[in-house]
Amino acid sequence: MSEIARPLIRLDKWLWQARFFKTRTLAAKVVSGGHVRVNGVKTAKPAQKVGQGDTLTFPQGRDIRVVRILLPGDRRGPATEAQTLYDDMTPDRKDVPPAPRYEGKGRPTKKDRRQIHLFDPPPLE
Repeated sequence: MSEIARPLIRLDKWLWQARFFKTRTLAAKVVSGGHVRVNGVKTAKPAQKVGQGDTLTFPQGRDIRVVRILLPGDRRGPATEAQTLYDDMTPDRKDVPPAPRYEGKGRPTKKDRRQIHLFDPPPLE
């Protein structure tokens, strides 16, 4: 029973090629810090081999990304090419509040500032 060998690639290199991180060094730091899970198991080795069918869970900015690898990739190409390397399974965030400006908060307008200054105490004489 011979198994077909699936092409494997370093974890940090794949994260960089798929454009999740700007540099390969940054991808390696996230992996070394123990912030990446491969198929649900924490890993701290940037050189760990991953391939088609593996599921990765890692932080990116404030979000936690969950992706399934579809292709190992040959190069770091344009974003449209990078998006063909994975299937994004990240759940949608529905609890994101709208921008504060639209709730009436945020920076005061010129009119608001004039109203605030009406209540300022008079200067000392």
